[in-house]
Amino acid sequence: MNPKTKAFLEKSRDSVSAAELLVREGYCDFAASRAYYAMFYAAEALLLERGQSYSSHSAVIAAFGKEFAKTGALDSKFHRYLLDAQDFRNVGDYDVGGASLTKKQAEEVIQWAKEFLAKAEAFLK
Repeated sequence: MNPKTKAFLEKSRDSVSAAELLVREGYCDFAASRAYYAMFYAAEALLLERGQSYSSHSAVIAAFGKEFAKTGALDSKFHRYLLDAQDFRNVGDYDVGGASLTKKQAEEVIQWAKEFLAKAEAFLK
């Protein structure tokens, strides 16, 4: 495994841990954002092992869908998790003065991130 791939997976694991800490402390918006990043880093790791690297979130998400969901290499639900988590992240990070995410929503995104990371690590072994 490429050292950069390992680094992305480590960032993903750290992001899951940070998300869990943030939700416990009541920072649900930030917890959901960290959970999204956990999935994003895992997606980057998977793509990197296929020789692909992108500079934007939308490009990573699109490439992940094309390479892993559409081909059936991974269950398409992981692409859906990534897309939905990005929506939660956008609410949490950018919706100032608007609706905040609930603890239940943040915990759900964290569960997606854990499942996504576990699947990515298993796939890359």
